[in-house]
Amino acid sequence: MNFTGKTVLITGASRGIGYGIAQGFAAAGATLHLLADDAQVLEAAKAIGATGHVTDITDAAAVAAALAGIPQVDVLINNAGLERLTPLDDLSSETLEVFRRVIDINIAGTYIVTRAALPRMRQGGRIVSTASVWGRVGEPLFGAYVASKHAIIGLTKTWAKELGPRGINVNAVAPGWVETGAALRSLSLMATRRNMEETDLLEEILQGQALPGLMRPEDMQGAYMFLASDHAANITGQTLGADRGEVPY
Repeated sequence: MNFTGKTVLITGASRGIGYGIAQGFAAAGATLHLLADDAQVLEAAKAIGATGHVTDITDAAAVAAALAGIPQVDVLINNAGLERLTPLDDLSSETLEVFRRVIDINIAGTYIVTRAALPRMRQGGRIVSTASVWGRVGEPLFGAYVASKHAIIGLTKTWAKELGPRGINVNAVAPGWVETGAALRSLSLMATRRNMEETDLLEEILQGQALPGLMRPEDMQGAYMFLASDHAANITGQTLGADRGEVPY
């Protein structure tokens, strides 16, 4: 796929899935702008010839400032997200704050960036958001994250209806287990809670997939780039599972 002449904005692109798909768009000729809340995004952007912006997506003013120098957005990838444990029976104020932060980043942040990018999008624009297999099912102890990913799927359906008349397609990708820092952190916490070795738990998870093996961030490129391309011109309001058959749709 060729994205020469297209401007692509990706949030949460300093590492993990965001950076993996940014590499794919860069190789396909896109003009790239990467947003993340850590300075690592500057080095990540430099490595692939993109522009990096250190931005907290929950801060509307900061997002507006980051986008001020970007006159056009052809493709918006809402990938930024926070994955943390938020057990319902943990009554600490710290866990409540984590719950609120997860919801703020994953839902409100996605809304804030999309709202800011929309005036820069024209007919034929594409919005692709990162959901999760956990946006289709429940997972104990991760209430805030699971709820936020269900919300991303709901926003995708809603925005597809809102933006269809403008000729803008809105879809989502629901990745399964991908070898990222966030996923491996969650794996470690889950293993500890279940009194298991991480390797044993990972093997149990991977056996639940129709296709074996743990995916890497670059394995996500095809799904996002397809939905961002002209090949997906007639697809909107959909969530594409990229999970090696872990969750049937």
